[in-house]
Amino acid sequence: MTTPPKHQPLRIGVLGLGRGFGLMLATFQKDSRIQMVSAYDPSHLARAQFETDFGVPSCPHETALFEHPDIEAIYIATPHHLHAQHVQRAAQNGKHVLVEKPMAISLDECQQMVSSCKQAGVVLMVGHSHSLDAPIQSALALISSGQIGAVRMINAFNYTDFLYRLRRPEELDTAQGGGVLFSQAAHQIDIVRCLGGGLVTQVMAHTGNWDPERATEGAYSALLHFASGAFASLVYSGYAHFDSDQWMGDVAELGTPRDANKHASARSRLKGAQASANESAAKAEKNYGAAAWSSRPQTPKNAHEHFGPLIIGCERGDIRPMPTGLWVDQDHACVWHPLPIADVPRREVIDEWFAGIRDQAPLRHSGEWALANLEISLCMLASSRQCKPMRPRHQIPFAT
Repeated sequence: MTTPPKHQPLRIGVLGLGRGFGLMLATFQKDSRIQMVSAYDPSHLARAQFETDFGVPSCPHETALFEHPDIEAIYIATPHHLHAQHVQRAAQNGKHVLVEKPMAISLDECQQMVSSCKQAGVVLMVGHSHSLDAPIQSALALISSGQIGAVRMINAFNYTDFLYRLRRPEELDTAQGGGVLFSQAAHQIDIVRCLGGGLVTQVMAHTGNWDPERATEGAYSALLHFASGAFASLVYSGYAHFDSDQWMGDVAELGTPRDANKHASARSRLKGAQASANESAAKAEKNYGAAAWSSRPQTPKNAHEHFGPLIIGCERGDIRPMPTGLWVDQDHACVWHPLPIADVPRREVIDEWFAGIRDQAPLRHSGEWALANLEISLCMLASSRQCKPMRPRHQIPFAT
């Protein structure tokens, strides 16, 4: 495949038209740097919806997508335990890759993915990650400017209904990448490693697995120590009681108004779905292209996405990213820095991927970076099980 001009849109294919794709849908539809070519998903309903939304044919099977001559890059949003094999197949066919987090479920898989993409000379980016949200990027810019001094302490905190949303069996199986240590810690780890410089030297953690009917980790508390001397505290609970979005100006994770009733009724809604049908089937009914998808209204975003309350303690002040801007508290003033809402959601994801492919710019969210993120998740799991601190060995600095 010849190298396209730098200004030409990325000709992409999509593997997996589930929830991950649904959250990127508006980005792909609105960003002029994306030219959708095709997609594959086992669901014929999802493929039909894709053809309606983008006006291009879907592929009849995976192989046709990987071998499609007009596709130069593939967005992979398949289940976690399939990421490694799908990224390697994309690389073998000379396709650049954007794969959803977590990168994979073992370090060996991550290393194979990085190696395959390097050998093929293709770009490997991992995301979406909430470290790409505009308020976090703005906080990073302020820290990099030196105006507020070095980062000393980070507190990240999030309480959600994660464990009581509809799930497929593998999403509740830790061995297959289920539970919050893979799906949710991936965001918090990525955020605090970006802010703290990347080089974590020690991890101490405890995890909660408290519901025998949802027998995977639903909560954790961890302390990360950085080579710089900074440290970060990470707290997460997906047990559907307290909702920390009320501390984020009543803005939900995806930048939409918080629905307090939805959070409060998470457990009862799940019980209803389990009583009326198989849980996996009930979830499939809400997927892209299914009946519940086409009938539900799309809530407009009125703020940036976020991943819960976050306070960044620096030498000369504290930074608190919010869905619409930053609070910066210093010795004699507390200043609000508003941030405009972008017309293309998750534009920052395409910024980095596009520059990495068209301009050969170094990636911040590279395969090596995502491998180091996964290592922290695995260290947290091991620390909790063994009741001792763990020392990661594959950390890399954040590319400023």
